[in-house]
Amino acid sequence: MRRLKACADVQFLVLMGMLSSAFAFGQDGKLVGYWHNWNDANAPYVALDAVDDRYDWIEVAFALPASPTDMTLVFNPEGVSQSVFMNQIQTLQANGKKVLLSIGGATATVDLATEEDQLNFISSANDLIDLYGFDGIDVDIEHGSTILVTGGTVAAPSNESQVRLIEAIQQIMANHRATHGEKLLLTFAPETAYVQGGQSAFGSIWGGYLPVIDALRDSLDAVQVQLYNSGTMLGLDGVAYAQGTADFIVAMSEALIQGFNTTGGFFAGLPAHQVLVGLPACPSAAGGGYTDAGTVEAAVNYLKGAGPQPGSYALVNPSGYPDLGGMMTWSINWDATANCGDSYAFAELHETLFPAASGTSVVREELAVRVYPNPSSGEFVVEAPVERATITIWNGLGQALEQREALRGQRAEFRVEGSGTFWVQIQTEAGSTTRPIFIQR
Repeated sequence: MRRLKACADVQFLVLMGMLSSAFAFGQDGKLVGYWHNWNDANAPYVALDAVDDRYDWIEVAFALPASPTDMTLVFNPEGVSQSVFMNQIQTLQANGKKVLLSIGGATATVDLATEEDQLNFISSANDLIDLYGFDGIDVDIEHGSTILVTGGTVAAPSNESQVRLIEAIQQIMANHRATHGEKLLLTFAPETAYVQGGQSAFGSIWGGYLPVIDALRDSLDAVQVQLYNSGTMLGLDGVAYAQGTADFIVAMSEALIQGFNTTGGFFAGLPAHQVLVGLPACPSAAGGGYTDAGTVEAAVNYLKGAGPQPGSYALVNPSGYPDLGGMMTWSINWDATANCGDSYAFAELHETLFPAASGTSVVREELAVRVYPNPSSGEFVVEAPVERATITIWNGLGQALEQREALRGQRAEFRVEGSGTFWVQIQTEAGSTTRPIFIQR
């Protein structure tokens, strides 16, 4: 599995990941929250299937290495049995939610010092994903050599442990697609020093996530930098901004979208729809960086191009970013408790800022799309419960084979030649979704 350059079959899987990402059923403005797999008197345990319906993606915290020297990932549900937990995941998924397994957290150290470490990390991650039926993984590694810059550049890191992490994530995603025929969701939740901190210096923790994000940018679904527990950070204007302010939210978010120079080379920005604003749900949820609702509202509206400039930082793109990816919070449990502000105040704030994204009606329409029989001998039917849809059939090379319009209640019948995995894209006014169809002859 050496080196960072993938072999031909992995390149093909990456191509398909890009295709799937391009077709993914878009919901800009999503609400992502971390869910505690433990009980805390201050932020009590919440049953997974009782999470507020306004949360779109639930990130289960955390899968941890078995020990400081054993990189086998371990996760066991607390509070309920394994079978009950699996049923809770399925309930959320049936309601249009995505459930991801978050790796790392504040207490875990991830070091992939050897190929054995790497293989244990990969196999255990895929085993947990398959066992519980997670929709994706979140990388929230906050300690360890995998997220440190020891030389090289953003595009060509020299840290062997970091390179192994990049390769491991690529392989976990490739394994999932090969087994399930679908893309594994991938999110990152780095601290500011590891991303925007790369503007100040490029070494050790400073810019430590940049090579990882850069190498995996075509597979990423969201980067939700923790805009809390942070020191001051430079904006693109060269001015240092402090956490807890509108300027900090706006400046840090635009830096990730626009990209910036480092002494290790230029970090190219990410599309706005991949960038989420990550904030604590209430004052007690973080050591610092809590931002009141009015300030958050002003900052996010300005970022979206829907409000006036709230502070001294002026957007490089004065039109803003209407397709901003949404918001992330630490955590669902802190948001749920009335011990720290109003219950689900963060979810309510998100609903105010992204009203079109809140709720699940659109996602439920996506879930009701039917492609059958699957597998098929070459002939199959597509049904979409929307007023009008454009249906396109793609082969494994990303070539469009056929396209047609369909109205609500109509059965669209297709026939393809050959065998293997083909893709059905359903485009509606609300967005698009893609489903695999497996042809066996």
